[in-house]
Parts: sequence; C-alpha cells; structure tokens
Amino acid sequence: MENRIAGLHHITAIAGMAKQNLDFYTNVMGLRLLKKTVNFDDPGTYHFYYGDEKGSAGTILTFFPHEGARRGSAGTGMATNIAYAVPEGSFDFWIDRFEKHYVTYNKPSEKFGEQYLTFLDPDGLKLELVIPKKQDNRIPWETDEVKAAVATRGFHGVTLTVQDKEKTAQVLTDIFGYTLQEQSVNRYRYVTDAVDTANIIDLVELPHEPRGLGGAGTNHHIAFRVKNEDVLMHFQKKIADLGYNITQKIDRNYFYSLYFREPNGILFEIATDNPGFGIDEPWEELGTGLLLPPRYESRRAEIEAALPKID
Repeated sequence: MENRIAGLHHITAIAGMAKQNLDFYTNVMGLRLLKKTVNFDDPGTYHFYYGDEKGSAGTILTFFPHEGARRGSAGTGMATNIAYAVPEGSFDFWIDRFEKHYVTYNKPSEKFGEQYLTFLDPDGLKLELVIPKKQDNRIPWETDEVKAAVATRGFHGVTLTVQDKEKTAQVLTDIFGYTLQEQSVNRYRYVTDAVDTANIIDLVELPHEPRGLGGAGTNHHIAFRVKNEDVLMHFQKKIADLGYNITQKIDRNYFYSLYFREPNGILFEIATDNPGFGIDEPWEELGTGLLLPPRYESRRAEIEAALPKID
C-alpha cells in the first residue's frame, strides 16, 4: 500500500428523508450505522456513515439526507452504480428480502463472468449485489435478519458513466495505478492490484447521453483510499503538478481528505485510513449518539432542534 491508491475508501450519495434512508440501510440491507453526524459544510443536514463492524475502508457508504430534496437523475459525469460483494448462493435470500420490503430489483444477470443483482434504494439510487469470481473473505456486519452467510462484504466496485472515457481512464491508470482488465462493448473494467477487494472501477462510455442531475438518489462523490497523510500529500503534489485544481488537506475527523474533479466532472476524493471511526465513541457504541465536529459543539442545541427526527 505504500504510496499507492488502495482501491475505494468510501462512496457518498444524496438521499431524501433521513429516517427512510436510515431504516433501509440498517434494517433492510443490514449495514452498521457507524456514525451519525452532520454535513461539516451544512450542519443542518445529517451525514450518515454505514459499513462493517469498524468502518473498514472499502465498506463505507455515506449519505447527505435532505428532507424534501428533488429527485436527481443519473447520467454522464457521475458515478451511477455501486456494487457490493455478496457470497455465492445468497441471491435467493436477497430476492425474498427485496420482495418482502417492496424493493425494486431486476432479475440476476451477468457481466465479466460474474452474476449480479441490480436494485434501487428508496430514493432510486442504483446498487448491485455481485458474486465475485474470487471469494470475498471480508468479515461482514450481521444483524438478527441478515446473517454472515448472506451479508454484504463491502464494495465490489463502482461504475462511472462518462461521455469520453480517455481522460478519465488516464487518471485511473497514470495517477491511481489501475490497469484495464476487460472490455465489453462500451464498458471498460479497471482494477488495481494494491488490494484484493473494493478494487474495481467500471467506465461506461456514453458520448451522447446527457449529464446527470444531482439530487436525491444520485452519487455525490467517490473516495479512493491511501494509508496515511504522507501518502495523501504525495498524491496532492502529483495531481497538482499535472494541472488539476486539488484542495488542500481537509480534516474530516475520521480521515483526512483531498478533492478534485476528473476531466468528465466526477468529484474524486482521496481519503486516509487514519484516524478511523473509534476516536470519539467506543467501538460497541458506534452510531448511537449525534457526533458533532468540535467547531459546532457550542451550537449543539440549535443543530439538534433543526435536524429531522429519526427515532
């Protein structure tokens, strides 16, 4: 992992109703609520983090839920599909569960030799369950209803839809160290060997497709993983030297981040493993309290009063 991008760190999307989002991802999908905090740039909005037991990089899905937000539409210039790895033989469980909870889904299909099951969350965000060619041995979070034998293992990969793939592909290969593994028509699969999981980026090229419209049910950004701040700053210099407008290091409490837009306009983040989600709550209590950045603590009563009720 030294001085390398180690696959995906987290993915962030936009939601509508906070309680609806929380119920779907914790109850239906069986993910752990890792952190209940606020959007650091908009403290009147929640920021939910979901993942495995300790919020391992490559398992973390986060949301900015905005009550009454307009429904977005997927298109070019955005991440359009989030894929989770699941065990072989688990599709029957998930199809039964989706039907029980009125989740929209398609029948299983195949791409690049892997079976996948597409479904939508309550805001229309497109997700997939994928049975990887190579068994994913990550230890999942499990609940009373979603046991380890069928539970999601974390991200398998993410699809980026673009009008012109060449320059985005150059970012993946020349900066991030991915290589083109396979192609099927207009879908190009890029993989990094820095890690064994959460290491796939699919580029789908649609030259005449309109750009996506951000809103509930769309992805906001994807974050790539690095080991620590030294590696983070190595990439800041590398990316800045190539002419990209990249931010300074930003403290997100649970990791440190940089942001820049790749040539098709998708917001990329690079995030560190450190310090992790255990810095402000005991591991067994993750997600149970409202955690605020220190600069907002003096406004806690005001912020709590403004946030929608989720209990």
